[in-house]
Amino acid sequence: QVQLVESGGGLVQAGGSLSLSCAASGSKPSTMGWYRQAPGKQREAVATISDRSTNYADSVKGRFTIARDNAKNTVYLQMNSLKPEDTGVYYCYATRQFSNYWGQGTQVTVSS
Repeated sequence: QVQLVESGGGLVQAGGSLSLSCAASGSKPSTMGWYRQAPGKQREAVATISDRSTNYADSVKGRFTIARDNAKNTVYLQMNSLKPEDTGVYYCYATRQFSNYWGQGTQVTVSS
């Protein structure tokens, strides 16, 4: 089992910045990342990171940066130039031994 503890998020005006962090319990997950879900929409991948690759959704490329501290089993998401369409619940994600785990979610609201 992996427990994911998220922090960060909140309310910001368009053009502003927010950062998220997520710490995983136990041994190192193979992949960590962030998904988000806007009201009335499906959950979508925002950014993921593993030892081999880093991937971003097209909608956040150039604005969001994902980073990982393997010593702390923590993944970070720096979100800059935020837009109202970035609003949603952001979920931390981790994969370990072919199982997927999710955090409880943290709200990000971008006002116009």
